Amino acid sequence: MLKETHVQNILKVERLSKTYATAAGPLTVLQEVSFAIEAGGTCAIVGPSGSGKTTLLGLCAGLDQPSGGSVSIDGREIGGLTEDQRALVRNECVGFVFQNFQLIPTLTALENVLVPLELRGGTVKPDEAMELLSRVGLGDRLDHYPTQLSGGEQQRVALARAFINRPRLLFCDEPTGNLDGDTAHTMVDLIFGLNRERGTTLVLVTHDLELARRTQRIIRLRSGAVISDEKF
Repeated sequence: MLKETHVQNILKVERLSKTYATAAGPLTVLQEVSFAIEAGGTCAIVGPSGSGKTTLLGLCAGLDQPSGGSVSIDGREIGGLTEDQRALVRNECVGFVFQNFQLIPTLTALENVLVPLELRGGTVKPDEAMELLSRVGLGDRLDHYPTQLSGGEQQRVALARAFINRPRLLFCDEPTGNLDGDTAHTMVDLIFGLNRERGTTLVLVTHDLELARRTQRIIRLRSGAVISDEKF
């Protein structure tokens, strides 16, 4: 008898909403967004400015709390967790690449990549960090500080840092937004290459439809709601 196969959803979002209080009254940024992403998949979230893309990504990663609905990462519903518990979930299985790099200016490239391991505690082994920096073309920049690196090089340090914990889920928020065309193309190839090699699930927020079409699925937002969800 054949064993039934079960596809694990690494990320599950159910009726997710976010409303902010403003001087003009409540502002709803997301309204009842639902989707699930299978482990190992690639998904792009697209939409015009103000459609709620970055807010959705922050909620999915547990960086902010929703006004309604729930988010589960690797089968764990994170809404009822404390901030410390959510941070632990992120550190165990989530990686991030942001548009503005978010490197620590007083640390070298190697030290920046090692930060997630130090936050996790235990023994920090620099070998994999050096290997990742070599993989992204920065094997000769280990001791350089962010101010000594170009924007593209800083983003590659951020990518190496995102993969150092071997995350099951990688969130990228406009990862090529501050890069020129050629540098952006190199960065995209690195993201998808590392994603394939390590079996990571990729969730990508982008304005770039050409980049979005490299994923297996495109979720389109408008005014905080899902208007289409296409799989390829």
